Amino acid sequence: MRSRDRLEIWWQRFGSGPWNADSALVGELARCGVECHLLPHPSAAPSGPGLVVFDGCDPGLAESVRDLSRRGEERLIAVALRREALARGSGWQLLQAGASEVLAASDPAETAEVIAARFERWEEVDRLACSAVVTRNLVGRSLAWRSVLRQVVEVARFSASSVLLGGESGTGKELVARLIHTLDAREDKRDLVVLDCTTIVPELSGSEFFGHERGSYTSAVSAREGAFALADGGTLFLDEVGELPPRLQAELLRVVQEGTYKRVGSNAWQRTRFRLVCATHRDLLGDLAEGRFRRDFYYRIAAWTCRLPPLRERREDIPLLVHSFLAERYGDEAPEVDPEVLDLLLAREYPGNVRDLRQLVDRIVHRHVGKGPITLGDVPEEERPRAGDGRPASADGFDGAVRLALARGLGLKEIGNLASDTAVRIALAEEGGSLQRAADRLGVTDRALQMRRAAQRRDDA
Repeated sequence: MRSRDRLEIWWQRFGSGPWNADSALVGELARCGVECHLLPHPSAAPSGPGLVVFDGCDPGLAESVRDLSRRGEERLIAVALRREALARGSGWQLLQAGASEVLAASDPAETAEVIAARFERWEEVDRLACSAVVTRNLVGRSLAWRSVLRQVVEVARFSASSVLLGGESGTGKELVARLIHTLDAREDKRDLVVLDCTTIVPELSGSEFFGHERGSYTSAVSAREGAFALADGGTLFLDEVGELPPRLQAELLRVVQEGTYKRVGSNAWQRTRFRLVCATHRDLLGDLAEGRFRRDFYYRIAAWTCRLPPLRERREDIPLLVHSFLAERYGDEAPEVDPEVLDLLLAREYPGNVRDLRQLVDRIVHRHVGKGPITLGDVPEEERPRAGDGRPASADGFDGAVRLALARGLGLKEIGNLASDTAVRIALAEEGGSLQRAADRLGVTDRALQMRRAAQRRDDA
């Protein structure tokens, strides 16, 4: 930890036994610039980075890690005070529960230095992930999206690895590629060169990538630089790299591997140095198994891989995205969105993901006039609920329903009450209004169900 910085974290201990070791660790962390504040009790809701110190993997440890890390939202390191306290496989369970790192403490001073270094790196990553250069271009606060941004920022800033971005069409792969180039820490960094592999004509692919000499073929009236020369000192982004035929993959392998190539029509070797970022909507591992993609080329372009989540896995980001699209058009005077219109946008399916949402918002904006809010009439006719259906179809599955509720700003208590009320309504409807049969299905007494319905009627009144 840099001496001019002092990071404050919370910490909590689990298990029973002598706890002299954790006191030594806390003291060494203070020497490294990390101040630890003990939580008053394990159920306290912390914010910010933290440390869980344990002397044995009891069944409740993973659940506590899940709660304390807010399912991975907060940075948390789990530290076993003895190697024996980490049963085989338990470290993976703690990571799945939300821990960012799992360590077995040996020497307190050495362990403290490792912990301090981890937190320093994560502090810088999170600072960049929250910076304007990221949030202006890649909008979202959902856990799924923030997890991706953390990964992207770390690999972009602290490595020179080639990156393979996967994900469905419209999930933002080109925006992420541009962010990787922007955050790349090379001092002498040059330009980002974008090449869409779906537009490359096979007969001209050599010239597109390698360049050509004058007279190398009939229409080559002058020399031309290819993508490898243009990207020298910068970043080369190959969009839809899965569309490259195997023959061309083999030709590109030497350049990616050794940084050398020849122009078409030349015998002289040229050198190039660039960071490679590729993107694809295809399942390249499946293509490998079926022989449609070269294994050697894949492992050269995929030193680090990242899958961008589709919009259906981050529905809670839809209101933020809508506001961002409106702000691009209207600036600070962006109109409000009627709640029913927002409900429609939250529930709709988006085969084209964020790009699809942007296009729908654009169509709504083109119909909107005046300074008032965006209302139901601004929604194009083909996007409105079907006749006789008073509300848009909700997202598929219970997870989808909860995502929609969170996106609408409902809290845990409100979601729980809404789920209970919905279950009562459905059970009564399916049992023809019979309280006894509905109560049996719900696992409550007739009296409890009557009291719940009476309370609900009072609330509605």
